[in-house]
Amino acid sequence: MLNEYLIVEKSALPDYFIKVIEARHLLESGACAQVIDAVHAVGISRSTYYKYKDKILEPSQLTVGRKASLMLTLNHQAGMLSKVLTAISACRANVLTITQSLPIHGKASIMLSIDLSQLTGPMDALVDALNAIDGVEHVRLLALE
Repeated sequence: MLNEYLIVEKSALPDYFIKVIEARHLLESGACAQVIDAVHAVGISRSTYYKYKDKILEPSQLTVGRKASLMLTLNHQAGMLSKVLTAISACRANVLTITQSLPIHGKASIMLSIDLSQLTGPMDALVDALNAIDGVEHVRLLALE
């Protein structure tokens, strides 16, 4: 999941990656009302902008207000949810919402929305910590904002 990402110094990237970010800033700030105006201002094609606009993020976009949605399958045992919440808290993440299904065949599914803005380590470490809990059958990262 997070293995698909790299952090690369700007000087090592082709110029058009930086120009995609500049075009996005022009659009977000209102300096340009349309994509065509922004790409002309920075000197890239519309196709380059659209190809990379959702694939290039600045570090500030990754850390402020990060949220994740997780689905877990738990054994139906007393205290399982408490163990999950304790592990999340230990990683300094904050639970926003919890939805738990009725147990079927001794298994229950829970969906969690988590605020990651204070997370102390990588998201993979949180997922690994949850998977390590005895009674957690499966952890699946559904979304990362």
